[in-house]
Amino acid sequence: MAARGHVQDPNDRRLRPIYDYLDNGNNKMAIQQAEKLLKKHRDLHCAKVLKAIGLQRTGKQDEAFTLAQEVAGLEPTDDNSLQALTILYREMHRPELVTKLYEAAVRKVPTSEEYHSHLFMAYARVGEYKKMQQAISAQDEKLSHTMFLPLAERMVEKMVKEEKIEAEAEVQLYFMILERLGKYAEALEVVRGQLGEKLTSELQSRENKCMFLYGRLEQWPECNALSRKLLLKNPDDWQFYLSYFDSLFNLIDQSWTPPEEGNHSAEGEVHCSVAQAIGFVEERLASEEVKETRPLRGPYLARLELISRLRQRGSPDEQQLGEPLELMFQYFVKFGDKPCCFTDLKVFLHLLSPDHYVQVAAFVNRLTEAVPLGPVGEDGVALPGDTRALQRHLGAAQLSRCLGLQHALSTDGKLALIHELRAHYRHGLQFGTSCLKTELQFSDMYCLMAAHVYIDLWIETGKEHVLWQCLGLLEEGLAHSPSNAQIKLLLLLLFCRLGAFEPVVDLYSSLDAKHVQHDTIGYLLTRYAESLGQFAAASQACNFSLRFFHSNQKDTSEYIIQAYKYGAFEKIPEFIAFRNRLNNSLHFAQVRTERMLLDLYLDADISSTLEESVKNMSLCPEEDDIPWDSLRDNRDLDVFVSWNPKLSKEHRQLSLEEESLWLRLRSLTLRLAGCLSGLCHSPQAPPPATPHAQRNAEKSAENGVASKPADMQPLLGQLERTLGQAAQFTDKHQQYPFLGPPPTRLPQALANGSCQCQLVALQLPLHVQELETSGLDQSAELQAQIANLFKSLTVQLQDMLNKCKGDLLEVTDGRCRAQPSLLENLVFFVETVCVVLWVSSHCSGTLRPLKSSLQKKKKKKKETSTVTVSTSWLVWDRCTRLQTLLSQAVEQIQDQESSLTALKLEALSLEGLPQAEVKDTFSCDERTFIKAAMDKVQSSYLRSLQEVGDLLRKRADTLKSLKI
Repeated sequence: MAARGHVQDPNDRRLRPIYDYLDNGNNKMAIQQAEKLLKKHRDLHCAKVLKAIGLQRTGKQDEAFTLAQEVAGLEPTDDNSLQALTILYREMHRPELVTKLYEAAVRKVPTSEEYHSHLFMAYARVGEYKKMQQAISAQDEKLSHTMFLPLAERMVEKMVKEEKIEAEAEVQLYFMILERLGKYAEALEVVRGQLGEKLTSELQSRENKCMFLYGRLEQWPECNALSRKLLLKNPDDWQFYLSYFDSLFNLIDQSWTPPEEGNHSAEGEVHCSVAQAIGFVEERLASEEVKETRPLRGPYLARLELISRLRQRGSPDEQQLGEPLELMFQYFVKFGDKPCCFTDLKVFLHLLSPDHYVQVAAFVNRLTEAVPLGPVGEDGVALPGDTRALQRHLGAAQLSRCLGLQHALSTDGKLALIHELRAHYRHGLQFGTSCLKTELQFSDMYCLMAAHVYIDLWIETGKEHVLWQCLGLLEEGLAHSPSNAQIKLLLLLLFCRLGAFEPVVDLYSSLDAKHVQHDTIGYLLTRYAESLGQFAAASQACNFSLRFFHSNQKDTSEYIIQAYKYGAFEKIPEFIAFRNRLNNSLHFAQVRTERMLLDLYLDADISSTLEESVKNMSLCPEEDDIPWDSLRDNRDLDVFVSWNPKLSKEHRQLSLEEESLWLRLRSLTLRLAGCLSGLCHSPQAPPPATPHAQRNAEKSAENGVASKPADMQPLLGQLERTLGQAAQFTDKHQQYPFLGPPPTRLPQALANGSCQCQLVALQLPLHVQELETSGLDQSAELQAQIANLFKSLTVQLQDMLNKCKGDLLEVTDGRCRAQPSLLENLVFFVETVCVVLWVSSHCSGTLRPLKSSLQKKKKKKKETSTVTVSTSWLVWDRCTRLQTLLSQAVEQIQDQESSLTALKLEALSLEGLPQAEVKDTFSCDERTFIKAAMDKVQSSYLRSLQEVGDLLRKRADTLKSLKI
């Protein structure tokens, strides 16, 4: 709570019990104590704010806000009230109100340094940078010296002239200011001068800054000389090799020559020819060769880097350095037992001309022959005797896959490769018997590679038994290495592709994703949660992500303030950029939209009305709060270990386009549901009975809950146009790599007619509103049109339900094949039913008073009703045909549940191979892991069917209550 006790004030003694109650979580006693105190001291504003804090924490937000605004309106200047109000506004997530609070305090007490400081921090929290500058300008000289640094170069220059800069943070700040002003020459003087000597907190901080500035100023001689000098000290520092080569070729392109007299540059000798570069690299290599200790990798990789750059320039000098294939083989011989050997060489594989299969195959064979393996065993596989030999063999296998040799194998060749990889994996487990559960097994990568070959076979042949075997192998890998994130990620992806979300929840949870990972890999979870019918898990997954994004908005502001306080000024722009990156995250917008839609599907018109649900969300349909022009795709699409070619920019761009289209469709659907909830029936609705009800009605209108038919028309137009764009996109039949971005729900939503059906349903309220305006007795044609639309909806829903028929696990010839598309179609059907029922509920509310009014009129005139035939048919159609349809859906789900429950997985054939080969191929333990994976899929399907069935039954009950 607020600081207290430092001033001898009687009010502190009076307030202390309330503080203690709040600190201990006894909010009710805090409220009672505050009320007692206010009876004796009405002007004790802090007591009123503390009471508001107690109310806020007990869920009475409206009362708390009213009390807070009463006190804030008095513009208090005492510390207790201001700090208590600050705490309350933070808990209400209203930091913008804190700025108004301290603006008033500064106006009343302009000499208070503390209030100026609080105002500055309040502006920092809400990102009001211009006002931060104004706030600082208004403060006294002392505060200016501590706060004005990041905002005024003039103040820093004055401190430099007066020799008052002492701390490294101040030098860093001066460097930041000059860099952002583009004054690189001045910044270089600072770094190379006496002030630069203070840059000691980071290793080679001064040299790195000099290198950066030389590059910006295009002072390539100095850049080259400095990088060469640093490489003489540390020949393994890769960043300086890159600087050396960059500067060298820039000097060559500029035909630069050293001066005849004097130093080459301020940093010493400069290399400006290819011959000098070759000589320099060979000198570094020669010094490594004569060392008694193990050589460094840097010079050997620098030779390959120089060859690569010379080849890009078409220079024949590359031949002086040697043949890349031979050099890479030598590198493998020296460093093949290091796990980094593969990643080192992977960068230079393009030097091997991968199109020449014979050359590449010969290279991989040489690598394999260089691995010390034992004699061939009974299973026909030669195995390594220690972890160093294991790592060498694994490196050769990874290079083989990366060069495409494994992909080129026939089906039999791939099966033989899987057999070999599995043998190496299981053999390697003996080297990790003493490993902790948090440590990875030495041979885990064999397991992953075998799984990738399984996936290749599945994609090529379409035989699903291969996929079950893959799942079994990964389950086995996870049992031996429970902390291996890559095995978990691949299992997660495969289960999702099979439509089984239940095991995914535990897998993702065990990954223990930290902070920004909720944004970068969270899409793997949220993409499939709702679409596979696991609504409870979907809510949990969305909440998990949203908590991170919401806390980030608060926490990042605190990081910025702490950076100001402790002088870490160079971090402030990073924090601001990080906050903007997350606020504009595509994943954030998707999760927020899907969470609100999911709430409506689960609750609207079941536990609460659509109007109440929309109001609780504070949804304003007229406003589009998604920053479409600045959306950031923060997904980590390279999260999976892969030996395939990198994901292309084209695939990334197409995936972003698809994600944006799907998000726009979902956002428009949500906003249209919000419009639907607020459509008023003012001609028939009675006026509010009490002043309180009147105020609520006005408040609803202010909050944007009440809508007009005119609000829906432009949104429907946008939805129709977006559907057209989506259809054009899906016509391309875009396919992504299996380990690339997961496809959205868009293609299947269009294929099963869900989006089109929802569009027709959402158009109905406008026709009904038109009917309300014209009246029933003059609108036979309009009634017929509405009736036809309802009939069309019933036909479309029936067609959607037909696409859900079938067994999720289909057994043919003793083999099991999953059909997850049936489950996704079923979820689309349920979502569409929800939209149709919201529309039906609205139409019912509109038609009921119209029909009643018409019947009264006919009775007075003693005429028979001839114009309500269409309306009566509409009611019958909605209440009978839709009810029948939902009953069919529930029965269909029950049949699917019965079929799944009766399925005996242990009786199925797993291998798809001749029976003679089966006994030698799979052990009892392997079969156990495969069966365990199949059981998880079966259990997940049953869970999904149960949740979907429960929701459909609730919707059927809702439909029964609709009457006119």
